Amino acid sequence: MLAKRIIPCLDIKDGRTVKGINFVNLRDAGDPVELGKLYSDQGADELVFLDITATHEKRKTLSALAKKIAENLNIPFTIGGGIRSVEDARIMLESGADKISINSAAVKNPKLVDELAQQFGSQFVVVAVDAKNVAEDWIVHLSGGRIPTERRLFEWTHECQERGAGEILFTSMDHDGTKAGFACQALAKISTDLHIPVIASGGAGTMDHFYEVFTEGKADAGLAASIFHFKEIGIPELKQFLQDKGLPMRLSNIH
Repeated sequence: MLAKRIIPCLDIKDGRTVKGINFVNLRDAGDPVELGKLYSDQGADELVFLDITATHEKRKTLSALAKKIAENLNIPFTIGGGIRSVEDARIMLESGADKISINSAAVKNPKLVDELAQQFGSQFVVVAVDAKNVAEDWIVHLSGGRIPTERRLFEWTHECQERGAGEILFTSMDHDGTKAGFACQALAKISTDLHIPVIASGGAGTMDHFYEVFTEGKADAGLAASIFHFKEIGIPELKQFLQDKGLPMRLSNIH
């Protein structure tokens, strides 16, 4: 079995890391490069940086951030926010990102997934999917969960895989920021349906939640933000806890 990955997520707004509940009431959580370096030193397997205010004009800011991250970190990182074309993705790749994350751009133009996979390889393409459980049906949402779409979660994640996505990053909007645990049932269905890795996001609050998401949820990676930013759970302790419970973890890079 492949080692399970722990991935801190840094939401960026105006160059700072922020965190809220269900994508609102944002609090400042520090400088993204400094935080990223700290997590790298603590043994994080990868990092995800998402510019939540990304606009077309901010592409330069995002590529400058990617360069700075690449200069200061030695673990893989994914960058997302406002990537709408092959050209946008190329800029991030050339700035040092290991992967890019696309979300609403993929929903609006599914062929973008094919184009990115053909151009750069599937391993470079992460499709982020935000969904809410509406009347027993998981509906894909855009704009931080504010805008429902016609897309259904399981069909959409399967289509993304078929189009060439290398990974799915699934956030349950119902669980995001609540610290009440991940959407393990939905995650297990996605993970069983797909042969590409699934990153679980939304709901991490305790070390047990990570154990549940890897066992019940069958996720390949667990992503969280505030519990790491506000030092509620330490990455070395979390990885040791999971290893002690029998899950394969990479412990060698923990300082």
